[in-house]
Amino acid sequence: MTSVLIVNDQSLQRLGLRMLLAAEPDLTVVGEASTGAEAVRLSAELRPDVVLLDSTVSGTDGIATIRRIAHPSLLPLVSELTGAGGQRPRVLVLTPAGRERSAYAALRAGAAGFLLQDATPDELTAAIRIVAAGDAVITPGLTRTLIDTVRQQRPVRSLGGEVGLGTLTGRERDVLTAVASGWSNAEIAERLSIAPTTVKTHVSNILAKIGAHARVQAVVFAYESGLVRPAA
Repeated sequence: MTSVLIVNDQSLQRLGLRMLLAAEPDLTVVGEASTGAEAVRLSAELRPDVVLLDSTVSGTDGIATIRRIAHPSLLPLVSELTGAGGQRPRVLVLTPAGRERSAYAALRAGAAGFLLQDATPDELTAAIRIVAAGDAVITPGLTRTLIDTVRQQRPVRSLGGEVGLGTLTGRERDVLTAVASGWSNAEIAERLSIAPTTVKTHVSNILAKIGAHARVQAVVFAYESGLVRPAA
């Protein structure tokens, strides 16, 4: 059973989401929050598998909320409640179109997935299951837009980025460069003349080596480490 904490500042929307998720036999809503501070507290107390966070929650810094939920060790009280070996909740963000810069910042803060607010009920429940299983959810359209957003950022070459880049093999760098260019696994396989399953393995290895949870986080890393430079 996958437990979900709903974070939304609109009571009717919280009710609708609760009713939707309650109809799924493998999903259960363990709590609701209307503010970021409440979400952080309930996340620590209830320890849900997934925090379904609406990016328009008012009265709080949404990015800070994501960071505190995704990295509970940053808060002493939360760390005590979850325990050293506790599994971190995974944050799935519902975001409106046109908020890609916020999505970029949320990825860096530790969000595990994004879904546009106009997603269908089936898309939402599927996304929750995928995130709960430890995978990432980024819609294709949002991925492309996020990549364009990252390209417009000034690359920040940090020591951590250089060290992480140094752990990648030559082929992994090729694959990461292709990912940062917005290519799909099938396109990478065709252009590098390797099997799609091999591309998938390379991507998984890259994510593990650089400590990323999602493909788009790998794009962020590629630009910030200097492996790929924004187009002029």
